[in-house]
Amino acid sequence: MNRYQRHIQLAEVGASGQEKLSAAKVLVVGTGGLGCPALQYLVAAGVGKIGIVDGDRVSLTNLQRQVLFDEKDVGLNKAIQAKEKLEALNSKIEIEAFPNHLGLENAEELLGKYDIILDCSDNFVTRYLVNDICVRLEKPFVHGSLYKYEGQVSVFNYQSGPSYRCLFPDPPKSGDIPNCNEVGVLGVLPGIIGTLQATEAIKMILGLGSPLSRKLMHYNLLDHRQRIIEFSRNEGEIKKIKDLDTISLVDTNDCQLETQISIEELDNLESTLFIDVRELDELPRVEKVNVSELPMSQFSKEIKSIPVEGMKVFFCASGIRSNQALAKAKKQNIPNCYSLMEGADELETWLNK
Repeated sequence: MNRYQRHIQLAEVGASGQEKLSAAKVLVVGTGGLGCPALQYLVAAGVGKIGIVDGDRVSLTNLQRQVLFDEKDVGLNKAIQAKEKLEALNSKIEIEAFPNHLGLENAEELLGKYDIILDCSDNFVTRYLVNDICVRLEKPFVHGSLYKYEGQVSVFNYQSGPSYRCLFPDPPKSGDIPNCNEVGVLGVLPGIIGTLQATEAIKMILGLGSPLSRKLMHYNLLDHRQRIIEFSRNEGEIKKIKDLDTISLVDTNDCQLETQISIEELDNLESTLFIDVRELDELPRVEKVNVSELPMSQFSKEIKSIPVEGMKVFFCASGIRSNQALAKAKKQNIPNCYSLMEGADELETWLNK
């Protein structure tokens, strides 16, 4: 009663509303700029069971906006560290950490355990996967996205409402839309958008107000303008998702997932050639392994310089350009090529452990 007194004092919430929060189960996909504030407020609100999915490690560049972490967490898994810190905030709820990337092999099982999903990821592959699984499982999910000084929030698949594909049927090609790793983001913006995502989840649990279903809220930090874009359910898109025997990500990426590789899967570093496809002025430069620099601006011109022998791993700031590089290499039939799921920051941190 003392912990949640300010909730219980609200006539629209009361003790019964707090019991609804205590019985709710929410999964947060991604513990980055959006996931950190969303998790903090969901935990503080007393949501009874919370799942955290993230296979990334904390890097120094994360601390500018991911304020759940501190310098001692650099190099450690985000989901595990978030669980530890959040349990210190509220020891009376259940928190599960899943220190892996969301993928075809685990998405349906993970999402099936929870009532509401928060998509706090930073890539379209995960976003469309979350949407398609939520449609099939008939679960609502809260969407959040960022671009420099702007953010978007919406609620999809809520009470027969539209899905993400009803608004954006076809994903962009890999690399067409940069993320904050490549263009930057003002550090406070994810805090605002992530908090709004938590707000929408709490509203759905309590039955308060009007969730952003059938609406996309666009927010501009520089002048505090808000726009609400209304859209409707596309039955054709919903049917296409439900008719699939298996969820396919072929349309959301230029390469197959089996040609992506995580840092943890790298066994023999000495025999691996790392190919940095970032531009030459991007930091940090990776030096503790065998690295060849082949910027995307020169990639097509210099692609024949890639050796045929041995394992090659492309990397960039976030995995977007490395996927582009991988697709180009595959078209040239260059064997044993992979795209690193993590970015240069995570690779550098891992090498310095």
